[in-house]
Amino acid sequence: MEDFRSGGGRAPRRGRPPVSDEQRELQRLDISRHAVRLFAERGVAATSGEQIAQTAGVSERTLWRCFRTKESCVEPLLTKAIEAFRAALHTWPADTELTEHLREAYEVVPDWSSDTDAEAVLAVIRMTLDEPALRAAYLMLRERAEDTFAEVLAERTGVEPDAFVLRAQAAAVSAVFKVATDRLAVDAAASGISTEVLDRHREQLANALSLVTRGLSDASRPRADG
Repeated sequence: MEDFRSGGGRAPRRGRPPVSDEQRELQRLDISRHAVRLFAERGVAATSGEQIAQTAGVSERTLWRCFRTKESCVEPLLTKAIEAFRAALHTWPADTELTEHLREAYEVVPDWSSDTDAEAVLAVIRMTLDEPALRAAYLMLRERAEDTFAEVLAERTGVEPDAFVLRAQAAAVSAVFKVATDRLAVDAAASGISTEVLDRHREQLANALSLVTRGLSDASRPRADG
């Protein structure tokens, strides 16, 4: 028999196998769904981390390994909405107007496993209007996304990504997306997530962003002397 203690062989692994990054993200998303449902039913203040963990079928230790606070449990679902918009900007062809591209390519709910996820995301966005802690998490995610907006605009205009005019326009893009998404969340609560509501959101977003990016294009042109 090999003596594992002396290095003659490899000791058998004990405990659970390590969790992959993909499994961890899926777990975070599942916890996020349960947290959002509890927040919507009971309110944020009346919902504890223990309740979220219990409902999601995980230990509190696992919950706090995945999230800093109970409010941050909403981040995986909110990230999906932001990533959808970032993906649309990244595929913006150089020979196409942004308005036209967003009408054709921007999917408000891409790769979401079910309509339930779409409803959960919009429910969180509505809650951020009245829940400061949730709004803080939402705004933090949006601020991080501004770097992507700046990169895309820099590629389109030739302006340096850290130039003031470009960073200001990236912030404007983020603000327009926030206002349009807030409106979508409110409209969806009244009328449901219908094709008409989604088309109106896409149109409002495209038209507003067209004005923002046109201003950047004008600002990036060299001025004639005199």
